[in-house]
Amino acid sequence: MKIAILGSGGREHALTFSISKSTKVEKIYCIPGNAGTSELAENVSLNINDFKTIYDFLKKNNVNFVVVGPEDPLVNGIVDYLEKLNIKVFGPNKVASQLEGSKIFTKKICKKYNIPTAEFGIFENAEDSYKYIDKAKHPLVIKADNLAAGKGVYICKEKAESYLAVKEIFDGKFGTAKNILFEEFLEGEEMSYFIISDGKTFKYFGSAQDHKRVGEGDTGKNTGGMGAYSPSRLFSEELEQKILKKIIKPTLKGINDLGTKYKGFLYAGLMIVKDEPFLIEYNVRMGDPECQTILPTLETDIVKIFESCIDEKLSEIEIKWINKNSLCVVLCSNGYPEKYEKNLIINNLEKLNLDKNNYLFHAGTEKRDDKIYAVGGRVLNFVCLSEIYSKAKINIQENLKKLNWEKGFYRKDIGYKVIDK
Repeated sequence: MKIAILGSGGREHALTFSISKSTKVEKIYCIPGNAGTSELAENVSLNINDFKTIYDFLKKNNVNFVVVGPEDPLVNGIVDYLEKLNIKVFGPNKVASQLEGSKIFTKKICKKYNIPTAEFGIFENAEDSYKYIDKAKHPLVIKADNLAAGKGVYICKEKAESYLAVKEIFDGKFGTAKNILFEEFLEGEEMSYFIISDGKTFKYFGSAQDHKRVGEGDTGKNTGGMGAYSPSRLFSEELEQKILKKIIKPTLKGINDLGTKYKGFLYAGLMIVKDEPFLIEYNVRMGDPECQTILPTLETDIVKIFESCIDEKLSEIEIKWINKNSLCVVLCSNGYPEKYEKNLIINNLEKLNLDKNNYLFHAGTEKRDDKIYAVGGRVLNFVCLSEIYSKAKINIQENLKKLNWEKGFYRKDIGYKVIDK
């Protein structure tokens, strides 16, 4: 079987690794991939939003099915495009992908189906936004409506910060934003909850806690994610039943009522307030770095899971997990999430201790002339499985010391709420 994976980040390396373990796989293509995926697959340098070129490559190479990693091509409708041309794809279609592509689309579904979420306001221009800010209670959450690679969210403690957020969003810092979303600030603890769906059935696919802020103690600017741990410390059977009843099932019904089905991963970003779940956002793919954190604990053949979703037979498969905790720390280039240098060489990778409990997933890397270079803001993901989080942290820090990459930095407190001091 031949499989193609679209994307080039840590999530896609983790997917490639999981797929490579399947006995059903003969060949993997990563489009475009990174230095890590090149060890397991053939990297193909194509633009993932050039659907025609992607299709021509898939057809020419007799690819059996495609796994779409990032959100951009999903929101742009790659699933619809390829399915019309009889190419099997794992991922949600264009209508369903609006759950991530438009925060306002999601808010309207929340309102219609009584899904618990923060109170909100929607505005189309800066002038009306400023008027709202003048009357609003702070802290205030402000979001760009469009895709922003996880960065278009501001938590503003005072009016001056809110004014700046509005200016940056409408000035195009995160691309063209036709609308801006204001939300009340919810006081609680965040949790990521994942399902996988075939359009008829859905199943649990892990929980995690992501650390979005660049600085220790969850301070500083938002990033794509500085690290994560899984499972979430908040996860319980009682809470899960609330999440399913109040959030997941009504959302899937909302998508069905639009005349379509939800197929693929669905990531619910939640705020847990006094043991009650509130929806913050949806992602229509695995999170990054949550994917790197969760997938090493998957015991079931992921290719069989993907096939069952594509064929609408998910109910026939049991998804099994390794009973261990997982911790992920992201190594970033100095300066991230602002300006950072590119094309920086990374040495000492061969010194790392990697085994069935210790993993390294590449993100912003390239391999040229047998050397590895950092070309992105988030560069490497160090993951460790262990019965206790503190042991996982020690193992990761030992690998980071062995790498000794002076051009980068990482948060030393990832998982601090679950790690004994």
